Amino acid sequence: VASDAHRSAGGFPFDDLKAERSFVPMLRYGETKLANILFARALARRLEGSGVTANALHPGVVATGFGADSKGVVRLFVRFARPFLLTPEQGAETIVHLAAAPEVSGVSGRYFAKSREKSPRAPALDDAAAERLWTLSESLTG
Repeated sequence: VASDAHRSAGGFPFDDLKAERSFVPMLRYGETKLANILFARALARRLEGSGVTANALHPGVVATGFGADSKGVVRLFVRFARPFLLTPEQGAETIVHLAAAPEVSGVSGRYFAKSREKSPRAPALDDAAAERLWTLSESLTG
């Protein structure tokens, strides 16, 4: 599960993984969602021909516990936005669609929102970055 928050990321911060130089919470969140999309693309390439697919998706802005412990502006946003947020069931619709809909059978390495394919920002289409992230993940996890 990724997010349209990936659109805030100009690229993946390979040179500052621990956010030692800069930590802007919502920017870092967007970078993690960019990583989800890149990883799904790299996984899709590895699964090619196996009958298994891997895609990334934006579930929508769902009413979860996200931001509940936040302070300041984020806390205010969460409080006032809650009535307009999707239910968890609504947020799961694209996930269920990708798992079960015949029209997406065999579709892999793509990005979806509202059960439709959607173009992510250019950094999410960077195959070299996707491979670099895959290799980095392997080295960090053993």
